[in-house]
Amino acid sequence: MKAAYLTNTGGPDVIQFGDLDAPTAKVGQVLIDVKAAALNPIDTYVRSGLVAFDLPQPFIPGCDAAGEIAAIGEGVKGFDVGDQVWCSNQGLLGRQGTMAERIVVDSQWCYRMPDQIDHATAAANALVGITAHLGLFREGRLKSGETVFVIGGTGGVGAMVIQMAKAIGARVITTAGSDEKAERAKQLGADHVIQYTRESIADTVKHLAPAGVNLHWETRRMPNFDEAIDLLAPRGRMIVMAGRDSRPEFPVGPFYVKECSLHGFVMFKAAADEMQSCADDMNRWMSSGKLRGNIAKTFSLDQVSEAHRLQENEGVGGKIVIDCQS
Repeated sequence: MKAAYLTNTGGPDVIQFGDLDAPTAKVGQVLIDVKAAALNPIDTYVRSGLVAFDLPQPFIPGCDAAGEIAAIGEGVKGFDVGDQVWCSNQGLLGRQGTMAERIVVDSQWCYRMPDQIDHATAAANALVGITAHLGLFREGRLKSGETVFVIGGTGGVGAMVIQMAKAIGARVITTAGSDEKAERAKQLGADHVIQYTRESIADTVKHLAPAGVNLHWETRRMPNFDEAIDLLAPRGRMIVMAGRDSRPEFPVGPFYVKECSLHGFVMFKAAADEMQSCADDMNRWMSSGKLRGNIAKTFSLDQVSEAHRLQENEGVGGKIVIDCQS
């Protein structure tokens, strides 16, 4: 089979394209003919060695995929050959990734794909959608009628945060750095978009939510905790999901006096039943059109190195999808 793979960590050029032996489904696994995979920042961290895991040799990168089940291993229940499925949580913790024509996945990380959506959308929404769901509902306990402020509403996770918050009846304020991104955030459902290049984030949020925001989702590598806690409502919650090396100052007094809470988490440490709960909601919202893919660019399987370079150096204001059958 054709695959993108690497034998040592490093820059995007360590990714090779060629033939590898096709895997076979073992106990508890399904074999998937991959139609689409998606690229996430964590893929670049693993490839570069910034996030160190013991990698199979050769290692296929990628966390997300969507495709058709080609074979089922012993003990698998709930799936049949021919089922259209999507999966996530691959390419981590010693597991092979998804950027290949065929992959095997433990069935606990695999979810049936609704008929109403395409493979590219399912793959693009997988990791970022599960991340957003965990942060909003498991960690942030978001409820209908509350106000969410998310930095960067057109990014991979930000786009999911906007749509999921709106799906349950929350109000969403977000930021954008250009007219194009602001319009995209509005299309995703944001109630208010702050163009931070020409207006103050703090002043505008205070005007839009004078009583404070209930949930502040931070996507920047260096959070501004003074500003964030000032913008939170009493008992507000703040989510952080980036900034491995950042060490910002933290205003302890204002934080505890307001009875706020700070939540940090990583998606791949969630339990299988937690991810299944996320997938169930995502499938329902994707089927109804409430959760759409935020796809910015598509590459072929032999262009994964180029896709990594774009993700790492520039970003594209959305998701990069890999067409694994072109």
